[in-house]
Amino acid sequence: MTVYDLAKPLLFRLPAETAHGLGHSALRTVDGTPLTALLERRYAVTDDRLRVEAFDQSFPNPVGVAAGFDKNAEVPGALAALGFGHVEVGGVTAEPQSGNPRPRMFRLREDEAIVNRMGLNNHGADAVGDRLASTDVSVPVGVNIAKSEHVDSAGAPADYRYTYERVAEGGDFFVVNVSCPNSQGFEELQNRETMADIFAELTDAGAAPLLVKLSPDLPEPAIEDTLDLVAEFDLDGVVATNTTTDRPDGLRSPSQTETGGLSGRPIEERATETVRFVAARTDAPVVGVGGVSTAADAYRKVRAGATLVQLYTGLVYEGPSIARDINRGLLDLLERDGFGSVEEAVGADLD
Repeated sequence: MTVYDLAKPLLFRLPAETAHGLGHSALRTVDGTPLTALLERRYAVTDDRLRVEAFDQSFPNPVGVAAGFDKNAEVPGALAALGFGHVEVGGVTAEPQSGNPRPRMFRLREDEAIVNRMGLNNHGADAVGDRLASTDVSVPVGVNIAKSEHVDSAGAPADYRYTYERVAEGGDFFVVNVSCPNSQGFEELQNRETMADIFAELTDAGAAPLLVKLSPDLPEPAIEDTLDLVAEFDLDGVVATNTTTDRPDGLRSPSQTETGGLSGRPIEERATETVRFVAARTDAPVVGVGGVSTAADAYRKVRAGATLVQLYTGLVYEGPSIARDINRGLLDLLERDGFGSVEEAVGADLD
């Protein structure tokens, strides 16, 4: 039994956002101190078979932290020390935002899931950009950039550009978030014309490597339209997927009735199928997100076509050893199936 196993019952008695804040505070205490070296010795798995090259970045392993966990780029170094191969910070908006009223995050303990309606609360592009520019992290750091709450679809391209230009110096790759279900106006962004305008503005600003994050709630024709734009603008990757507003059958927790985006184990299969659908239709690297909490979950997404995987909810339920456990498990699965590396396994299940 780990320390986290002992602490989890106490943490889970607290409101979900309060517990997250305590965990975040603990990581901030460690970040940028010699204690990170101790964490690395305990949690980092170093093996060339795990190394992945994607969108001009070198990743020591394929397991990353999804956007939403470190909204303000306060603990990327501590997360890297926990063994993650990359960290995506944000979503970041042009101006600071307080987000939606509390409570706005809910555990579905029986389902190993979370519903959140945070509303893109963050310190704003200027503050996050300054923090990133002064931070030295041993793994690639992506920045999730999103539309400000008060901006309409016509003003969205300039709004995204402002945010990108403020965070550009400190980011290693950039993810266009047009799929947040918890902030006003994002549904209006998920049409071909508006996305094209946003991508054109960002590419004109020199944004690269540039990825787009998809909603799992998009119908397949809309996903195909987005992938056409990925090819047209020569984007560097696709993140699949964001949280879902749907509620799959079989959920047991009463908190399933809360509005917001659902993440965690109940969306694992759907997210993996979206990865498969996307990977079969684009040559751009795919980042698989949704329901990853074990090596088997990560491996399914890799075999379905994901070059990298990300998690957030799994960290809440499994604790700080999750990246180490997944990476060790991936090595076992690669050896079992005769692959010499993660990269060899990418897309193995595609027809």
